[in-house]
Amino acid sequence: MAQAPKLIGSAPVLLVAEVVKAANYYRDQLGFAYDRFWNEPPDFCMVKRDGFIVMLAQACAGTQLLPHWKVVHQMWNAYFWCDDVESLHAEFVKRGARIDYGLGIKPYGIKEFGIQDLDGHDIAFGQKI
Repeated sequence: MAQAPKLIGSAPVLLVAEVVKAANYYRDQLGFAYDRFWNEPPDFCMVKRDGFIVMLAQACAGTQLLPHWKVVHQMWNAYFWCDDVESLHAEFVKRGARIDYGLGIKPYGIKEFGIQDLDGHDIAFGQKI
């Protein structure tokens, strides 16, 4: 019997107002990197860190961006698990990232914190305790 195909990766896609500014925020404040922008003028970029990708797609001018937390109370647009959440939090603070909520132990057994990017997307980083 043939083995079922398996998923090997995932990448959230976030709509942003200005893709170059957004990509530079992810690079400078969150330690992601990128190789290139697509199209001219640029309207798409994939930022990467530790093998994970966030795709940034520029919305049409004048489009109202609606982060998940504006629809569902305290809902993230993306969530990443990490192996040392305290050090990651300290790195982000040092880099000047917008900390949305500080380190804390959640009722679901995760120590986590959240950031907010330039477009208001909430992204959480957690570690199982």
